[in-house]
Amino acid sequence: MSDLNQIIKDAEALLQTSEQQTGEGFKAAKAKFEATLKNAKEEVIRLEEAVVTRTKDAARATDEYVKDNPWQSAGVAAGVGLLIGLLIGRK
Repeated sequence: MSDLNQIIKDAEALLQTSEQQTGEGFKAAKAKFEATLKNAKEEVIRLEEAVVTRTKDAARATDEYVKDNPWQSAGVAAGVGLLIGLLIGRK
């Protein structure tokens, strides 16, 4: 996501520095590129919103599960902690 944001920033900078160029072909290409860049920005925003929504949903589901099954959750957490401890101890 950060790479895509950087590409968008670089493309905007390129568009700003190329304003001195003239010619109908260049103007048409620039307009098309600006439209593509606008769509890319909108897609990044949409993806970020989707990720945030899914993350919040997962957090809510986890919270509900832990509240409904506290002992099972504690057992799973202990098992994961034990496994991580064993893996760290092996090295």
